Amino acid sequence: MSIPNLSPLRGELASFENAYAVAVQIREARGAEQFVVATGDPFQPFRVTEVAPIGQERFLALVA
Repeated sequence: MSIPNLSPLRGELASFENAYAVAVQIREARGAEQFVVATGDPFQPFRVTEVAPIGQERFLALVA
């Protein structure tokens, strides 16, 4: 997903791959399942959470 008018570094940090890596790290540290969801927000296109997606968010991955 490209993020218009933002730095390339921000695009890399806000990538799905980075969100998935964070989800794996949290799963290993806490032992709880983690969801990676798409938010639709260009400044934070993906987020990691322990609860299922809500509202307009879209489920992308589950780290179990």
